[in-house]
Amino acid sequence: MKTIIITSALVLATGFVLYSFKNRKIENSTKGKSFYDLTIKSLDGKTVINLSQFKGKKVLCVNVASKCGYTPQYEGLEKLYENNKEKLVIIGFPCNQFMYQESGTADEIATFCKKNYGVTFPLSEKIDVKGKQQHPIYQWLTNKETNGVKDVDVKWNFGKFLIDENGKFLEYFPSSTVPLGEEIAKYLK
Repeated sequence: MKTIIITSALVLATGFVLYSFKNRKIENSTKGKSFYDLTIKSLDGKTVINLSQFKGKKVLCVNVASKCGYTPQYEGLEKLYENNKEKLVIIGFPCNQFMYQESGTADEIATFCKKNYGVTFPLSEKIDVKGKQQHPIYQWLTNKETNGVKDVDVKWNFGKFLIDENGKFLEYFPSSTVPLGEEIAKYLK
């Protein structure tokens, strides 16, 4: 009986969240802006990551979480970054919107990523990747009106957006796309 109640509560909560995200109305603060016009605070909050500093390189934007079934992808992301530093930057965007799988503080996130996966690529402050508080970078990434290619609904942690060397949207890869797989590799040749 307890299992049925918990399952029912989870189904209802999931339905409410999905309905809320689907029916959101965001005032898009990125209208008319390029990818390179956008900025975000670093995970430690001490510096600003200005996306214009990555002109000439591809950028892989990934919403990340420390307690997710896809969390081991940090290892592949780090290898991808290390093997392609001359032409690729990876930015991790910690997000706690999917089953509260990134509930830690900035220090806890940084320690976890370094200790468990040796992460050296940039990590941003914790953000929302959808909904009313969606960060402007994700407003740009997820809306065809701003990215010029397609609308994307981020459904879970470790969704990956690839931007080309000129700040143009190339492709979106869902959570199940492994960082070292051919789907991403073909864009780096």
